[in-house]
Amino acid sequence: MSTKGRMFAGCTVALVTPFRDGKVDEDGLRRLVEWQVSQGTPAISPVGTTGEAPTLSHDEHERVIAVVVEAAAGRAKVLPGTGSNSTAEAIRLTKFAARSGADGALLVAPYYNRPSQEGLYRHFAAVAEATDLPQVLYNIPGRTGRNMEPETVERLCRLAPIVGIKEAAGSLDQVSELVLRTDLTVLSGDDSLTLPMLAVGAEGVISVVANLVPRDVIGLIASFREGRLDEARRAHARLFPLCKDLLGLGPNPVPLKAALSLLGVGNGEIRLPLCPLEGAPLATLEASLSRYGLRPSAS
Repeated sequence: MSTKGRMFAGCTVALVTPFRDGKVDEDGLRRLVEWQVSQGTPAISPVGTTGEAPTLSHDEHERVIAVVVEAAAGRAKVLPGTGSNSTAEAIRLTKFAARSGADGALLVAPYYNRPSQEGLYRHFAAVAEATDLPQVLYNIPGRTGRNMEPETVERLCRLAPIVGIKEAAGSLDQVSELVLRTDLTVLSGDDSLTLPMLAVGAEGVISVVANLVPRDVIGLIASFREGRLDEARRAHARLFPLCKDLLGLGPNPVPLKAALSLLGVGNGEIRLPLCPLEGAPLATLEASLSRYGLRPSAS
């Protein structure tokens, strides 16, 4: 079991950013936070991939962080995304998160510029040196173009502010390496792999599907932790098709926002270059929600 970052073990919801008429819907955002708190969600992660952070202006990004911290009011931990392909920008956003009262920061590996392993180390080390806010690394090579190798993460885990890693490389071997080589809290970055990752030593998930069914994700983790493995496997088997559709029918968070809209939560508005889910994929998603027991309001 890790000794760092225990505050982020368990279920963290990767929260969507609601829009209305092209602007951030702050009232809708507060309602989402309030609902997550009512469901017992222990931690909320705004302005990540699911929160469409790449489409937000700097002012909007900071405003979303501030609104979520205010709305959570200490009832759930807040772990906003503050990563960037610019080290200076990542430092600026992480310092803002600290000033806003966030409990930590989620830092995606720099994307597009594809730094070397040494560049990755220096990037995250610079952020860790600039602020002592607890920091969770985020490895998602399918989006960034560069895998953070376990050797690099092992070097980074010696820096006090770095307490965890959201691992989304899709490799259980890599998760096992991270668990063996570091004392970080390892978190699943892929809902469909949460149970397998728990089995090799991960301690939670930063979850997309928890936008819809947080209690079920929390229940899966609790069942595993308490040794009720058959229950954990049944929860995984039930969640798995919904997770695959939410992340397979279109780029995240397009299917998720469509699902929320079908369930009467928000208007499904997204920002270009993402496009709404339509036609056969939308029908597949609606059927998936119904099979799960969620009742689309449009049906």
